[in-house]
Amino acid sequence: MNAIMTDFDFKNGSEPVPQKWEGLAELDRALAENRLTEYRWKKAWADPINRIVMIVVFALLAAFVGYVVISDLIIGH
Repeated sequence: MNAIMTDFDFKNGSEPVPQKWEGLAELDRALAENRLTEYRWKKAWADPINRIVMIVVFALLAAFVGYVVISDLIIGH
């Protein structure tokens, strides 16, 4: 049986596995970014003015979501 081996198949079989795995590097970057994000949230929450702004913005978003739910689902116009 003569199987035709394409160039693609031949190259993939002979390449060594790289020592640096891209998936682990991406996971490491994501963890580092999460730490930075967590630090920024904690820093913003510690400032009284930023805390008030965040509470107001979240309250406005919650009010909008509540309005949409009441308007569309309950009243049904």
